[in-house]
Amino acid sequence: MLQHGPLLERLLAGDFICQISDEDAFRHLSQEQTQQDINHYLRPLNRRLVSNDDGSVFYLGYHELTKEAREHLSSQFALTVQSLLPLLEWLQLVQETLGRDSALTAGDTIKLQEFVLRTEDNQSLRQRLNALASDRFFNSQSEQLDSQVKLIFRRIKEHGYLLQPHSERQYYIVTGKIDYLLDVIRFIRDEEQLPVDDTPSQEALL
Repeated sequence: MLQHGPLLERLLAGDFICQISDEDAFRHLSQEQTQQDINHYLRPLNRRLVSNDDGSVFYLGYHELTKEAREHLSSQFALTVQSLLPLLEWLQLVQETLGRDSALTAGDTIKLQEFVLRTEDNQSLRQRLNALASDRFFNSQSEQLDSQVKLIFRRIKEHGYLLQPHSERQYYIVTGKIDYLLDVIRFIRDEEQLPVDDTPSQEALL
């Protein structure tokens, strides 16, 4: 298992691994033998390797839903729900600002300057962006559009939904974690009956 050591550490730390975030690691995790090796090692820890329905991202789940596992999942679920509305609003803003017909998915590229320029030219989008930047999830203290946008994208990158290949170039690539997020949203909508689809734009995302 030594060859899988660094990969296991990342997974146990809560990483989501996709083709965009780490192509080599994703390729290894896509191999059946690697999956068996990792699951064999994780079994005593009550963890297992899982992926979303599309197989675009790998992460760890629990093997059995013990009391401790349920408590941990509940706390993680609560954190996800807290960030859900600002992330949904961000998804809608990107979709509308860039004129996309569908929701973001892994591999999509977002050019920051294009997003800023299009937002500047639309008062409604500017107002929505200002409200989003002020949300406690982003907590922007600036009233400058450029600063607000950079903060929002930096925070979303920190949460693993975006990858910035070059720090000096202002463009981002969407990671597979966004597919996981949309799966969570669908689960909440279908199973928990929480109001995440009250507006046509939110429903269109799904």
